[in-house]
Amino acid sequence: MRITGGQIKGRKLSTFKGMHIRPTSDRTREALFSIIGQDLSRLKVLDLFAGTGSLGIEALSRDAQHAVFIDNSQKAIHLITKNLMACGFQDIGTVLKKDLNKGLAHHHPEVPRHFDLVFLDPPYGKDLIKPLLGKLSISNILSNRSRVVVELSKHEKLPNSFGTLEMTDSRQYGDTKIDFYVYEVTS
Repeated sequence: MRITGGQIKGRKLSTFKGMHIRPTSDRTREALFSIIGQDLSRLKVLDLFAGTGSLGIEALSRDAQHAVFIDNSQKAIHLITKNLMACGFQDIGTVLKKDLNKGLAHHHPEVPRHFDLVFLDPPYGKDLIKPLLGKLSISNILSNRSRVVVELSKHEKLPNSFGTLEMTDSRQYGDTKIDFYVYEVTS
């Protein structure tokens, strides 16, 4: 698995061996960043169910200001930390072990108050997406016009809106579907 763009394009990331994990393929990540853009300067990124950290690290490679990686697996936490160090991003990446079924880590001292881009890539078929989208839509951690990128199975269907989150696009890449939401504060 390699970084597909930005300042460390081509850098190889470490991956899990022998575990039942589904990292986002290089092709899907490349297509995803073609849609959301290559210049992510000044953005704060939240990578939920981060796994290898590839999505957040791709954002950092494209000049994101900071990325927070959250996963519940100690092996994933170790791997993300290793990948951040290998890419030279350990100072602009925060890695947290948290069970996202119990809520978001928005009160942690190392977590920025607001995020501009969120990646949500839970295990397929576990019904984790809808509850988290609901929590995100009311959590006050999204900045106005934040984007939430959800990776799911092509067989899953999400609603066009979750509170203040509106779906703007949906794409399919093999067995993977990517849904794009925008958070907009209305007054």
